Amino acid sequence: MARITRAALIQASNALSDSTDVHAIKQAMIDKHIPLIAEAAEKGAQVCCLQEIFSGPYFCAEQETRWYDTAEPVPDGPTVKLMQQLARKHGMILVVPIYEQAMTGVYYNTAAVIDEHGKYLGRYRKHHIPHCNPGFWEKFYFTPGNEGYPVFDTSAGKIGVYICYDRHFPEGARALGLAGAEIVFNPSATVAGLSEYLWKLEQPAHAVANQFYVGAINRVGTESPWNIGKFYGQSYFCDPRGQIMVEGSRDDDEVIVADLDLDMIEQVRNTWQFFRDRRPDSYGPLTDG
Repeated sequence: MARITRAALIQASNALSDSTDVHAIKQAMIDKHIPLIAEAAEKGAQVCCLQEIFSGPYFCAEQETRWYDTAEPVPDGPTVKLMQQLARKHGMILVVPIYEQAMTGVYYNTAAVIDEHGKYLGRYRKHHIPHCNPGFWEKFYFTPGNEGYPVFDTSAGKIGVYICYDRHFPEGARALGLAGAEIVFNPSATVAGLSEYLWKLEQPAHAVANQFYVGAINRVGTESPWNIGKFYGQSYFCDPRGQIMVEGSRDDDEVIVADLDLDMIEQVRNTWQFFRDRRPDSYGPLTDG
């Protein structure tokens, strides 16, 4: 019997684009996602991933300490606790990207993974932290991830997470593949005019190089007061051959759903044998300096 996983991605715009109240924005975004999560469950999704820092705007467009107040512990903060309740209610695995406070003054860009029974399985902390113009001042907010590239064994398959800027670095994607990942989610916040030309190149390339499925998520709309560009959506799934299976719109809040045939991974790996033909003995210079 084929191993089919129905998976979902959620892309959404800022619920309070004109507000400056960081706590009101956070609550509005959480409230906005609750029915979208329910929609994913109604569509039969076994696993659903939200967008990067789903409970806020992309606040890294400015450098202001007020956004530190929106961070919370993982897994013991209220948002992850709520997501555990929703996962249990809907019987659906959730990948929840959130702003994590590890301790006062130490913050991470994190994704919590929760199984369909509401059990917290673990987290991924974003490794590669950009700090570049225009408006991607992430080093002001995030410490680089320090817990490796975990793969979570779930009823929907073996799941890995890579977050936004991570996608520009093939090494972590390879680490996830070697650790057995079958589905890798990449929740993102990226705008037109910067990296859009790479959006459908890099992640299908990761899928091909490692023969796994990729679920790429990008938010939509513009966010005041920064207006650093338009978040262009186009969230998608691609298969282990790098072919895009289904794609969201550029403008709309949307739940994107696809059926992933996990047996295809073995078929593609048996054809290409990229893992067999690796030469790690020759890669030493990659980690020198």
